[in-house]
Amino acid sequence: MALLRRGVGRNSLTRAVTAGEAAAAAAHATAHPDELPGGRPDTGAETGTEAGPGPETGPETPGDTPEPAENEPPLLGAAFFDLDNTVMRGASIFHMARGLYARDFFDTRDIARFGWQQARFRLGGEHMGHVGDAQEAALSFVKGHTIEEVTALGEEIFDEYMADKIWPGTRALAQMHLDADRQVWLVTAAPIEIASTIARRLGLTGALGTVSETRNGQYTGRLVGELLHGEAKAEAVRGLAAREGLDLADCSAYSDSANDIPMLSLVGDPCAVNPDGRLRRHARRHGWRTKDYRTGRKAARIGIPAAAGIGAVAGALAAGTAVRRRAALV
Repeated sequence: MALLRRGVGRNSLTRAVTAGEAAAAAAHATAHPDELPGGRPDTGAETGTEAGPGPETGPETPGDTPEPAENEPPLLGAAFFDLDNTVMRGASIFHMARGLYARDFFDTRDIARFGWQQARFRLGGEHMGHVGDAQEAALSFVKGHTIEEVTALGEEIFDEYMADKIWPGTRALAQMHLDADRQVWLVTAAPIEIASTIARRLGLTGALGTVSETRNGQYTGRLVGELLHGEAKAEAVRGLAAREGLDLADCSAYSDSANDIPMLSLVGDPCAVNPDGRLRRHARRHGWRTKDYRTGRKAARIGIPAAAGIGAVAGALAAGTAVRRRAALV
């Protein structure tokens, strides 16, 4: 209902809730694989399948009686970090695209179309009506491929294109929370498999990311709900907090984008990191903390991170094409 009061339509609410719940379930399962049959994470997102039932239980005995509420463990605190331009310079999806292009997953025209669609989505937001285009482009990465294949590619591409893009300042913030024995989660529109790889490589608790449907271990090209963006991120954080026993009032959240105001507003300690203009103004009005790890020159270019990302990708593609042409002539 809170989303409806903010003017979000019922259909959008349904998709956001579905995406958030799927992301929360996948994140919790990945962090606690021993709680699942066979010790294997299973999000239940596979089309035509359902997560298996839990272990059978017999009649209640005195030893099975739940502990009184007052003896339940106290709620915990955690930190939630947006990924793109918060933890990592640029957009993780662009870095992934570069890696897949280098492996002949698609051609120059495909990645140029993808980059333009992502830029319109990032710069214009949901009201420009480009959410569908952004979803279609994102799905083009994984459709027809297996979970194992995409996960393995994520490991390789992290090393090649992402590892040196991590902001040291934000990484230090995450480590501060880890050192205080608090959970630290990435929250991103990137595919959950890629997000989980990045979180694991950074030593974080886990990740909330976009969940895609699968059939027989392969991606179908359909999302569970929608991209984990905007209100869907807030739903994912809320769902994960319920599963992990987190007190959102004792949690922190970090992001660079005004699109993440719903997520930032959920926690007791919101912080704008490398903020865009709208988030910077919102943070100032509401007394939120602000941190900026960009140089003065980069900070002045607030509002065009996606366009800059496209330029970098276009340059990489041009260089790659030139190398291939030279190799063909040899």
